[in-house]
Amino acid sequence: MKIQQFSRRTFLRGVGVSMALPWMESLPVWGAAAKTAVNGGSQAPLRFAVLFSGNGFHTKEWWAEGEGSRMRLGRVLEPLNDFREKLTFIRGLYNEEALKGNIHSSQTGNLLSGAPLASGGEIRSGTSVDQVIAQRYGRSTKVPSLVLGCERSNPGIHKNYSMLYSSHISWSSPTAPTPLELYPSLAFDRLFKDEAERGDRSVLDAVLEEAHSFRRAISSRDQHKLDEYLNSVREVEQRIERSGKKGELQGWRPTLDKPNVPRPPDGIPQDLQEHMRLMCDIVVLGFQTDATRVCTLKLNNDHSYLLFRHLGVDVGHHELSHRDNKKWLRVNQFFLEQYGYIARKLDQIQEGERTALDNSVLMYCSSMLTGRHDATKLPVVLLGGGGGQIQGGRILDYRERPNRKMCSLYLSLLDKFDVHLERFGDSDQRLTEI
Repeated sequence: MKIQQFSRRTFLRGVGVSMALPWMESLPVWGAAAKTAVNGGSQAPLRFAVLFSGNGFHTKEWWAEGEGSRMRLGRVLEPLNDFREKLTFIRGLYNEEALKGNIHSSQTGNLLSGAPLASGGEIRSGTSVDQVIAQRYGRSTKVPSLVLGCERSNPGIHKNYSMLYSSHISWSSPTAPTPLELYPSLAFDRLFKDEAERGDRSVLDAVLEEAHSFRRAISSRDQHKLDEYLNSVREVEQRIERSGKKGELQGWRPTLDKPNVPRPPDGIPQDLQEHMRLMCDIVVLGFQTDATRVCTLKLNNDHSYLLFRHLGVDVGHHELSHRDNKKWLRVNQFFLEQYGYIARKLDQIQEGERTALDNSVLMYCSSMLTGRHDATKLPVVLLGGGGGQIQGGRILDYRERPNRKMCSLYLSLLDKFDVHLERFGDSDQRLTEI
């Protein structure tokens, strides 16, 4: 195997499998004409991820003060303490269209688009910012966009608005919510298999022979990185296989200790914590391998009824959101722990002079600030440096400014991905501080 064979993208291929490799300093993985980093390697790509949790947060514990390493975070955000210098806390943005219905579905379906929502059971929103990036920027990857969820869609209607709005934040077009993948095994297959179906061999087994040949063509430092990467893929494969055998029991307690009917080996993990963590690992793998550069992870629905018994909480998420108590705070922190977990994993991946987190924009948001349906000041946090384009350790407060539209934030973020639009949603202005 010769190095020059990897002039544009680096894949390991096997029967029915193609697996993209992580950034490596000894190969021009992203093209011979790619930008050159300080250490002489090729420039790693920029990634974008949106994490969402519904129903808002504790009314007194979503806050930040100060800057840089001296920034103080409210207790909801404590899981992000290690990333204060790479964190941008944004206060005061809103979607004007989301204020019209003042219910969960009308505040969620346009969170990433700012578009008017059709009522009366009709489905119409707007193409979301993640999909605009995927359609323009994500074409060079195997999977332009990976959209994941940890709770099933709700097809009902609530106060004249379809509950699909509460279940989908990613929209491929105004009338098409992007399909939501709930199964870790199928999401994993999408990244690594040519067809999303179960094979006789694992992904690693299928490409092992070519991996050995490839290993001889790279530097010793990259060999170590390759070994770490392949081990991480194997670990996720094994965890998916184990979780699929537990049975689909998430969110409720069955009357039997074990299923009394056969079921497929793949499925939604029994344990909610394991389900979310697997999805987080898949986001990291997708970015690490450059199988995708755009991910959207919906941890739960707005108007969600997930239970969190592993936290000692036996009240549904929506009901809990109306109470500012220790259980609500515990659940809030659990969600932010998933965000911090992705950030930590990415920050451990070195890509030249930066880490994968430095080469990413991770946005965390909800469709309301608190469980009392307050959508006048949306909660937004950014992690990552956007490839050196975003300065962390800052608090940006727009509450008293004339331009405080969420879509102004999206226009600024789109620019980072070389997607330059005159207008997006309800805004034609950027947030110049981003």
